[in-house]
Amino acid sequence: MVAGLLLGGGAYAQTAQQWRDSLSVLGRQIAASPHSVDLRLRKVAVNLELAQWDYAVEECGTVLDKDAQNLAALFYRAYANTQLRRYELARNDYEEFLRIAPVNLEARLGLAHTYLKLDQNNQAMDEMNRAVELFPDSATAYAARAALEKELANYHAALYDWENAIRLEPTNADFKISRVDVLLAMGRKRDARAALDGMVKEGTPRGLLREWYARCGK
Repeated sequence: MVAGLLLGGGAYAQTAQQWRDSLSVLGRQIAASPHSVDLRLRKVAVNLELAQWDYAVEECGTVLDKDAQNLAALFYRAYANTQLRRYELARNDYEEFLRIAPVNLEARLGLAHTYLKLDQNNQAMDEMNRAVELFPDSATAYAARAALEKELANYHAALYDWENAIRLEPTNADFKISRVDVLLAMGRKRDARAALDGMVKEGTPRGLLREWYARCGK
């Protein structure tokens, strides 16, 4: 979850009750140090973990009132507003974030996602293209663009990007399944079956691929 980015790797092991306990502690600390940006951002992280989107937006707003260019607050408010389906507001924050720090993969993919939600497919693809240009060694960037290309039925481009994602992360089974999905959408059942056979040879249990084999037919 997103809190791990602010609170460290151990954040992932917390239960909901532990998050609420953390929130109570942070509330007391903020009451004692109301001008601490670090404490408020830590509270935002916990709000997000507990799906308290409105509280997260409010807290980020407090931080941004003090520091209008605080990247963490811009990013997390955009994330929270996306969860609230306030896509225009999320877009504004992502755009401001990228104006300040244009070389950031997560924010650029977040902006592309909000464009999609606003039915602005061309702008979304522009952002995906920039992500790949800026991060040519990122499997995530290629995978994100491939997913959009598949959604837009641009299968040849999607296949190219899934192959690049697999080249960069050759053990990622999800990428390989997505490539099979595109091959099937293109009517290339023989190639899809061959790709599945390759996964089995690499150690993926055949039973986990039963659905995909069925789609390949006999």
